[in-house]
Amino acid sequence: MDTTPSRDWDDAFANMAHVPGSAQLPSKWAARAAAYRESGLRIEQDVPYGDHPRERFDIVWPDSTPKGLAVFVHGGYWMRLDRSYWTDLAEGARACGWAVCLPSYTLAPEVRISQMTRQIGKAVTAAAARVAGPLRLAGHSAGGHLVSRMICTDTPLAGDLVGRIDHTLSISGLHDLRPLLHTEMNKTLHLDLAEAAAESAVLHRPAGNRRLTAWVGGGERPEFIRQAQIIAQIWEGLDADTNCIVEGLHNHFTVIEGLRAVDSAITKAFIEK
Repeated sequence: MDTTPSRDWDDAFANMAHVPGSAQLPSKWAARAAAYRESGLRIEQDVPYGDHPRERFDIVWPDSTPKGLAVFVHGGYWMRLDRSYWTDLAEGARACGWAVCLPSYTLAPEVRISQMTRQIGKAVTAAAARVAGPLRLAGHSAGGHLVSRMICTDTPLAGDLVGRIDHTLSISGLHDLRPLLHTEMNKTLHLDLAEAAAESAVLHRPAGNRRLTAWVGGGERPEFIRQAQIIAQIWEGLDADTNCIVEGLHNHFTVIEGLRAVDSAITKAFIEK
């Protein structure tokens, strides 16, 4: 039986190769996030949720008693970046009265993706103990995968905590990990078929509150649009309240920019009913 992939899966996931000037983006993100942290807002940094040096989160606090806790999990294909690149993305939700948690997690190849899922479960649990009220989860790219896994039936979260989650926003999220088996990045991720299937939200049933929005840019790689569509379609068939939003011509990186603004469509989707 021929198991040779029928398409170029490396190109299917190659976001930076298809966005001009993308090599300069990480330094831009880091500088913008650092300036935000120095802006005088109340930001609690390096809060531990475990023993590993990367098991830390920051909380950006609103000006008054929080309406609840909004969590944003960063992307980077489970191999790159950390929370410090994205602090300013908290501003939209913070200005609307939410406390915003930004966790880091251990990256591949030091740990497997299944361990990252458990780490985000620990981070959400620890942060939720500090903030009363409802929970909103959002994540970008690999982070979209990780927050989607929080509302699967095998979630690492306790049942009462799952009950507090009233909306999950997966932005350019990866919900079917099996194609990654055919990529060069799997030399770092070390996925096998069993783990790829176990970590694919589309192969699980949703748990707890079943409201999920899959958000993706219309200018992204077609695979990311497919990944957004399939979780919305499959979970709708499992009686979840799902929505798939393909926003304009945004690419994989501009699609999250709106989280910095109070009145953007993506911020409203994140923290409004």
